[in-house]
Amino acid sequence: MKDRTKIFKALSDLNRLRILKALQTKSLCVCEIKELLNLANSTVSQHLKILKETGFIIEEKDGKWVNYMINPKPIDSRISSILSTFDFWINDENLIVSDKNKIKTIDRNKICGI
Repeated sequence: MKDRTKIFKALSDLNRLRILKALQTKSLCVCEIKELLNLANSTVSQHLKILKETGFIIEEKDGKWVNYMINPKPIDSRISSILSTFDFWINDENLIVSDKNKIKTIDRNKICGI
């Protein structure tokens, strides 16, 4: 039961849902997610930690970048099941649609300062 509670807790925050939906569009670094959500780096990092610990996302180093992406092969099959129905639940929300459009304009080379 504890694992299920962690999964539902991870999904109980609007910003974490927004992160998951954004990562379904493309992989993003912390700076890009920060820009999208307009949150502090530490807050974004905490959200990413929760999503990573529950198995929703993974990170991958790519040169100077650490990219976050949807976990393509989560150990817990419930994660895959939830992610596969995400579009049914929240795809047409105005905020999600707005996020998808904003992601297209975010340039990590300009905002990350690396």
